[in-house]
Amino acid sequence: MNNSVVIGELTWPEYAEKVATGCPIFLPVGALEQHGHHMCMEVDVLLPTAICKAVAQNVSGLVLPALAYGYKSQQKSGGGNHFPGTTSLDGATLTHTVQDIIRELARHGARKLVMMNGHYENSMFIVEGIDLALRELRYGGIDDFKVVVLSYWDFVNDPAVIKQLYPDGFLGWDIEHGGVFETSLMLALHPDKVDLSRAVDHPPARFPPYDVFPIIPERTPACGTLSSPKGSSREKGELILDVCVTGISAAVREAFDLTT
Repeated sequence: MNNSVVIGELTWPEYAEKVATGCPIFLPVGALEQHGHHMCMEVDVLLPTAICKAVAQNVSGLVLPALAYGYKSQQKSGGGNHFPGTTSLDGATLTHTVQDIIRELARHGARKLVMMNGHYENSMFIVEGIDLALRELRYGGIDDFKVVVLSYWDFVNDPAVIKQLYPDGFLGWDIEHGGVFETSLMLALHPDKVDLSRAVDHPPARFPPYDVFPIIPERTPACGTLSSPKGSSREKGELILDVCVTGISAAVREAFDLTT
């Protein structure tokens, strides 16, 4: 028996056998988006995928290939959709992709799904896809499909941990794009895809309490990050990873009433 948690590495009979046990399925949902001069553009895919794999190991789950494209980068959370390389989906496309995947999982016999978001802007389009899919399944007589949806960073909320990550004071999640949090996690998980010698140390982005469309590109720091990655480290990334995997594993067990 192949013991991999990665669905794409299984044969279909191996997959079917594991699904028949009622195990939870994990779907990382990311984006192709710039993350400054010092990191690759697949950060929002790599991070939730790694966390999904670690949690799946803890709860005897399986991990789907990640959705590698997400909703349009917004200026006050991701720098904006105007940077070369950032490649985005319309909201309806993301919503219907989520809906289609849930329908297929239900056809396979799966009934437990964890959707782990790695790109803030995806959130409500994921929820809409879930809502449409569950409504469609109910019409087809399936009413026991359950979805847990989460963003991994929401599990880093202990003030003591925040103090360790930001000893000089926390500026807020809204400007963490490409900053200490993501950079540290990447240093822990994919150090080959980070080059801190190219990191730009700059003041945190400042935005008015309203949005303007079309956006004003000059409001985003020219390097693309919304806060400085200065102070990032592998040790901080390992702390974040441990907190996320522990917290999410417990949440999944609770939500699905799992004993493993």
